[in-house]
Amino acid sequence: MNYDLSWMLDSALELPEAQHAILVSADGLLMARSKEVGRDHADTVAAAMSGMQSLSRTVADFCHGGRSAGRPQWRQTLVEFDHGWVFLISAGEGAYLAVSASPDVDMAEITFRMQQLVGQLGKALTSPPRERADIQP
Repeated sequence: MNYDLSWMLDSALELPEAQHAILVSADGLLMARSKEVGRDHADTVAAAMSGMQSLSRTVADFCHGGRSAGRPQWRQTLVEFDHGWVFLISAGEGAYLAVSASPDVDMAEITFRMQQLVGQLGKALTSPPRERADIQP
């Protein structure tokens, strides 16, 4: 990705108790990170977030309740830890936005702000699947 979106991620952290933000491609590559997150740590978290959204999509039928209206769509993953929360949402096709926060964060407000950020960034957050360079059309 040719855009430096880090400054936009930092602006999303203006909410009290919000801590860190990363933008992740579907295949687990770091696309952008807020300034307080080190590169190595952000790379590790990016890979984990990709796996987390994959697991979340896999268990979608668990909350489906046997209804026949089609497969439920993944919207968000929320994980609670002793020292805070991790929020993960879709940020366009092939991209995900993850934000960490302290236990005292306003959960509705942080989710709203994340959705606003995704809306503002629009196509800049879209990361199409990578193509293998060794395959000839």
